[in-house]
Formats: sequence, C-alpha cells, structure tokens
Amino acid sequence: MAFIYYGQGVSSLYGDFVERLMSQLALRGTEIMQQEIGDASSRMDVRHIGEEGRMEITVDRENVRVSYTVNRERKEIKKGIAGAIAGAGLGGILGGIIRGDREMSDVIGGALGGAAAGGAYGAYDGYESSREERTAFAEVLAQAVKDVEDELQSILEGQEEAREALRERGRQKREEDAARTEELRELLEELYGDLLAIQEEVEIAAAEGQNVKKSRARTDRAETLYLEAEAALDEGNHAIVKAKAKAARAMVDGAREVLEDAE
Repeated sequence: MAFIYYGQGVSSLYGDFVERLMSQLALRGTEIMQQEIGDASSRMDVRHIGEEGRMEITVDRENVRVSYTVNRERKEIKKGIAGAIAGAGLGGILGGIIRGDREMSDVIGGALGGAAAGGAYGAYDGYESSREERTAFAEVLAQAVKDVEDELQSILEGQEEAREALRERGRQKREEDAARTEELRELLEELYGDLLAIQEEVEIAAAEGQNVKKSRARTDRAETLYLEAEAALDEGNHAIVKAKAKAARAMVDGAREVLEDAE
C-alpha cells in the first residue's frame, strides 16, 4: 500500500523541499538510505522504528508529490507459520509425532501445507500489525511534509512580497521619471519659444543695418544646445537635458543683452 502526500505550490523550491524533508524525517528518528537525488525526482529507502519502505519525491506541476510504499516485514511470515500450526491443530501434530510414523519436520511441513485457514489468519494478523506501524509512520511523514510545505510557503510569500516591493518601487520610479520628463519638456518648450523670439529680433536688427554678429553667434549656439537637450530627453537622460537647457538659456539671454547694447 502506498501513502501519497503533496507539498502544495512549492515545486519551484524542489531542491529545498527534498533537503528539508530529509532533515525533518531524520529529526523524527528516520534512517534514510540509498539516496538518488535528482532535479525533479528523487528516491530513497527509509527505516523508521523497525519499518522499512521506499519513498519517492517528484515534481507534479506546481506541487511536490511524496509517495511512500512499505516493505512487509519478516514477522508477517513468522506469524503466518504460527497461524498455520494453529490451524492444523496442535493435537494432530502431536499425534503424528507420538505415533512415530513420520519425522517431526514432515509432520510440521504437512501441517503448513494443509492448514490454509490457519495460515491465512496468521498472515492477516501479521499484515494488520505492519499496517498499524505504517499508519504511525504515515502520520510522521504527513506532518513532516506539512511542516516543510509551511516553511517553503513562508519563503515564497517573503519572495513575493520582496518582488511586489520592487515592482512598487519600479512603478514609483516610472511615475517620477514621467513627471520629470514632462517638467523638462515644458522647460524646453519655453526655451524654444524664447529662442525663436530672439532669433526674430536678430533678423530684424540685421535688416535694419545693425551689427548682429555677436548676438547671432549666441542664438546659433543656443539652438545647437536646445537640439542636444531635446535628444537627451528622448534618451531619458534628464541630467544632460537640464544642463544643456541651462546653457541654452544663458546663450539666449546673452544674445538679447548684446542686441540691446548694439541699439
């Protein structure tokens, strides 16, 4: 008979599950032998208070499946023999021995062969004793699986909380970046408006015959800085945008001062 238990939702931590389950069983007095540990399937022999069996731990979708099959013990055979003797009847055995017509081994052998009812009873009694012990270990195994599941679920919950915190920080950063981008975009739009205005003033002054060489040099440099700031904004490099915009603003203001002095 096989006992099957599941660690719910912990297959992503399969390696940890196997290690922790083995530790839990060892702490509960279980001897673990013949280990075959794999990435998704593991097998091992176990012994617990005289009971032996085979345990298999496998990944089952998002869960971990633990199956345990008990090996029947020798005492079941011994009890079967005792039952066979009882079924044959002690008197029949003794009678054969006293008459001396057969050897003792032949008498007992005949009793074992002919007393099916007694043998069945003895074997059943041995099976029942073994079943009770298996049930005891099954409870130990079930509790160990549950304890490991709880431990790993706590780890998974902690990991999920950490991931959620990272996601939240990511959302906040994206919102902050979006707000900062919009703020810088408005700054560049204002700068561009002022740049166009001073460029128009320079052209008018030139048409009026004024020397606009210095002011035009500044407006040309301001336009270059503005374009570089705009490219940096598209790349998300806010620090460069701010620096370029500040420099362009200085060029615009300088061009206006030079133009006013030339009048």
